Amino acid sequence: MTTPRIHTDQALAVGATVELESAAARHVSGALRLQSGATITLFNGSGGEFLAVIDSSDRKRVTVIPTEYNPREAESPLQVHLGIVMSRGERMDWVVQKATELGVQSMTPLTSERCEVRLKQDRADKKILHWRQIARSACEQCGRNRVPDIGKILTLADWADTSTAQLKLVLHHRSENSALESPAPSSVALLIGPEGGLTETEIQASERYGFLPLALGTRVLRTETAPLAALAILQARWGDMN
Repeated sequence: MTTPRIHTDQALAVGATVELESAAARHVSGALRLQSGATITLFNGSGGEFLAVIDSSDRKRVTVIPTEYNPREAESPLQVHLGIVMSRGERMDWVVQKATELGVQSMTPLTSERCEVRLKQDRADKKILHWRQIARSACEQCGRNRVPDIGKILTLADWADTSTAQLKLVLHHRSENSALESPAPSSVALLIGPEGGLTETEIQASERYGFLPLALGTRVLRTETAPLAALAILQARWGDMN
């Protein structure tokens, strides 16, 4: 049986008792039904992981004791920052989860001319927290010990203007060019538009900020499919997917 992996925001050290956060405690004691003496793997996003033994477990409170540190990492050598225009429904949740599994280092939700998602500040803050939890859960599942950073919502122009990636790519199917012949970069900024696509003005603006066009064939991919296809290609070409 695979040892369950649990994320915590707390500092971890061998021998130091840790009381899990309420959501993690409910998952361990309720969903997993783990009792005292069972082992789990703990990580806090700062690198490496700890094998830990459950010291006590009930419905509301679970304490664990880390017993062994493992410096293992599952990070790609290619640092990818995904800037994606927000989409409706659960599409954005899907992208956050799968992009985490595909090794993205950071994500920024964006607004654009054709973005159909409009959030007031309180709802935007809740959405960011929600997406961060999805990323943490995805790390628990896929074996990553570093959680991708999900930044605040920005306009497409603000994000493009501040990107410092070595290679900047804007995905759009109307291009006949492909930047995949570029020399291997250490970091990539990947810009993905909304359901209706980026406007010609936005594409031209992104190119002025140094973004190169990236086309993925003749078919038009949906906004939740495009970033995952692109990430898989980037990781296979320059990252750690062989």
